[in-house]
Amino acid sequence: MTTLFLVRHGETYDNANQMMQGQTQGQLNATGVAQAEALAERLRDEHFDAIVASDLHRAVQTAEIIARPHALPVVTTPLLRERDWGDFTGRYIPDLKGLPFPENTEKMEQLLARAGKFLDFIRTNYPGQQVLAVGHGIINKAIQAVHYGKLTREIEKMENAEIRILSLY
Repeated sequence: MTTLFLVRHGETYDNANQMMQGQTQGQLNATGVAQAEALAERLRDEHFDAIVASDLHRAVQTAEIIARPHALPVVTTPLLRERDWGDFTGRYIPDLKGLPFPENTEKMEQLLARAGKFLDFIRTNYPGQQVLAVGHGIINKAIQAVHYGKLTREIEKMENAEIRILSLY
């Protein structure tokens, strides 16, 4: 069994300003850095065999802070990237309520397939190990939905720097 500690990155400037980040790099704000540092302290005595992150900066930043006490490198993968919101990217989220998704938004089927590939990546590369992975709100919901055989809407939203533990068989 592989144990996956699934984490959402710390708060970013765009999170605080309610901007749709999608696959932009993003930057942790002071709150996000503090959240990542608090999580690193909480997990200081936990053993990890590997630390994996989305290749987007906000996730890498969070993972690097958590990785420091463990002296582990951060492995990045585009499989953990946030959903691509197409033309919604960079827009103020409250303005998007009720609007149809742009045609260039990553389709739910594609997102779920990517989530499944991520789970396969972890099972294949880290069998029987304990792995911490830093992703994003929507991809983390998709990963949990695939893992538990549920719809994404049945998975509770993850807050910034929140952690959920999944047992992968």
